[in-house]
Amino acid sequence: MKIRNLLLGIAAVGMLGCTGFALADELGGLIKTATLDGKPNGLTDAKGMTLYTFDQDTAGVSTCFDKCAVAWPPVWVPAATAVSGDWTLIDRKDATGPAAGMKQVAYKGMPLYTWFKDKAPGDITGAKIQSWHIAYDAG
Repeated sequence: MKIRNLLLGIAAVGMLGCTGFALADELGGLIKTATLDGKPNGLTDAKGMTLYTFDQDTAGVSTCFDKCAVAWPPVWVPAATAVSGDWTLIDRKDATGPAAGMKQVAYKGMPLYTWFKDKAPGDITGAKIQSWHIAYDAG
């Protein structure tokens, strides 16, 4: 128990050092906003990792599967997660195995992803990849 509390304390201190982290929480804290690439209201996951959208997706439909989904992991949540407003959950054909009973989070209909090369909160290396964009909360 002491080790767990120590690790939680270290994680909390580390999060305090992230510029602009956790300006707002959505989906019960699963999604947050942060200043990314000098712009406010960039969407991140609970760990502060940048979220992205893909130009080839359409509202409510992901086209990123197999190798694409390994490089760009979908933002998964349990199917029973409550959403409202601009937030929706979408079904994916690869919601099997460990992802069974899960759905992908979408903002204004667009599926959200992380990027496997982003290693620390606030990294935006995926923004340099053609057809991929940082997701922003337009308000």
